[in-house]
Amino acid sequence: MALLVSPFKLRELGVLGMNQRNIGFIGHYNQRKHYALADNKLRTKSAAIERGIAVPELYGTIDYQFQVNSVTDLVKERDSFVIKPAQGSGGKGILVIVGRDGECFIKSSGGLIDEREVRRHSSNILAGLHSLAGRNDCAMIEALIEFDPVLKDYSYEGVPDIRVIVFRGVPVMAMVRCATHSSDGKANLHQGAVGVGLDIGTGRSICAVQHNKIVSRHPDTYISFEQLHIPHWQQLLELAAGCADLSGLNYLGVDIVLDRLRGPMLLELNARPGLAIQIANQTGLRERLRVAAEIADSTADAGQTIAMARRQFAVGFSRADD
Repeated sequence: MALLVSPFKLRELGVLGMNQRNIGFIGHYNQRKHYALADNKLRTKSAAIERGIAVPELYGTIDYQFQVNSVTDLVKERDSFVIKPAQGSGGKGILVIVGRDGECFIKSSGGLIDEREVRRHSSNILAGLHSLAGRNDCAMIEALIEFDPVLKDYSYEGVPDIRVIVFRGVPVMAMVRCATHSSDGKANLHQGAVGVGLDIGTGRSICAVQHNKIVSRHPDTYISFEQLHIPHWQQLLELAAGCADLSGLNYLGVDIVLDRLRGPMLLELNARPGLAIQIANQTGLRERLRVAAEIADSTADAGQTIAMARRQFAVGFSRADD
């Protein structure tokens, strides 16, 4: 298990820092009025549906405390489902149910909870326990994704998702986040998920990291990340790039899941995407963002934009070869 490259080397690689991200990109390129859509998963889902973008099915919402008892009615015919806060972040407050055992629900970790605990979880969501700034929230009850079997062994007790950084409609950097037992089945790097950097050109793995260390295999399934290759890559990049227009944001993170039958589906948008994606890719965002600006200035055609991004950001590409 190798250590990550040194901070000096990362600076050489053009790593984007927090202040530069906040001031130079989020603050400069994202208008505050557009944050509301990205910060609310329910609003994001509605906007995506209006544009014909595939999203996980919504079974219903719980908006007020007096409705909490009805959550069990919404899922009484469901063996699997997800309950999440509309304004949550970082994977907080997401309850994943994968089956039933008598009167109990089976969590993705294998643990059992009863209806009372499901209602309590929903009530906590409404109270703002998991939402941004502790605001009152609503609970969304969604279908559990049947993710593409190609990714089956790369995630444990949870659904893997793909994060794509998009700047001015150009897909700049990507990684797949693979759930682990230590992350409680959530695709969240801070909770112990594995982040696998992806070649924008091909969708193939570059490097995998967990807890600030490079890893070669999944800690629970022991499968090697070396052969990981994301299917539907062109379609996935098209979906991610199109979310710039959907959201009105010029710098954003787009989270996508791969459904077994429907292919790439939009999970959520992030107006303040984290910077750990650079570690998973072992390269910095600064140069890529500069090149992405050139691409955006050179064409307004979505097809050309993605083709140029795939070439420019492919692993091993040299500007001298262009």
